[in-house]
Amino acid sequence: MRASRLVSLLLLLQNRGQLTAADVARELEVSERTVYRDVEALSAAGIPIYAERGPHGGVRLVEGYRTRLTGMTEDEARALFLSGLPGPAAELGLGTVMTAARLKVLAALPTELRARATRLVERFYLDAAAWFRPDEQVPHLPLLAEAVWESRTLAITYDRGDELAERVLEPLGLVLKAGIWYLVARRDGEVRTYRVSRIQSPTLRDERFERPPGFDLASYWLESSAAWEREVPRLEVDVRVNPAFLEALEEQIGGEAYRAAETLDGDDPEGWAHLRLRLTYPHDAPGRLLGLGSQLEVLGPPEVRQRVVALARGVLTRHDVR
Repeated sequence: MRASRLVSLLLLLQNRGQLTAADVARELEVSERTVYRDVEALSAAGIPIYAERGPHGGVRLVEGYRTRLTGMTEDEARALFLSGLPGPAAELGLGTVMTAARLKVLAALPTELRARATRLVERFYLDAAAWFRPDEQVPHLPLLAEAVWESRTLAITYDRGDELAERVLEPLGLVLKAGIWYLVARRDGEVRTYRVSRIQSPTLRDERFERPPGFDLASYWLESSAAWEREVPRLEVDVRVNPAFLEALEEQIGGEAYRAAETLDGDDPEGWAHLRLRLTYPHDAPGRLLGLGSQLEVLGPPEVRQRVVALARGVLTRHDVR
């Protein structure tokens, strides 16, 4: 732990120049007394580092002391600094590790690349979560990551929605998709996907396992995602909608379904658009369509129209409207 902190202190000074002991303590989350002890340790190891007390004092390195990372191009440096997602790294328990790694790389870059990489971080930020979606609670994510790293079996309770199921898994990888974490694991010889927020009471077992030969997490995820999108149930619904509320319709049914909507021919007395929608999660579709209120009318099939009417009547009854 201390060795890592000493390296972080050294690289912090290489990147930022002279800093007060208070600034260093705040960055490294230690006391000022610890900072001075670390400075003495680095100095004793032959590192040209100095600490000066007083209003104009601070901690600094001798000018020109630094290491350099050679062979890295400008585009490579930019790509490297765009690859880090601080939020997911923190959820995995790697927030401080990522910070230390970025400091190390930044300190080792030549001056020009270091300046460009710093400007890129100032100008671009990656946010993997979707809008208007509360963060899912994933308190067990660091434990799952440990199981993945160490190839150790994992006993869990999994919330399937209608029941709780006990499972023993061989965790192969973790995937972050649109702000949601998934665990890819093998069970009974078959690779499956589990939503991390539904995993309860995970227990890391001593038993280790061999990963499937040639297993590639990215390839598995792409293939399984494509298969899910092909096989997920869809409901075909014809609607007429006020053109002024097409954007609201997209928000209700999702961008993919909206872009796949088919425009139907025919005149409308109010100038409304006639569309054929193909919606996933058929059970939820009537409620989503009802979200547009009187600005959308379901034309068919009859059972969907009747379901929308029943939901609307239920809303009126709930609000005691007769």
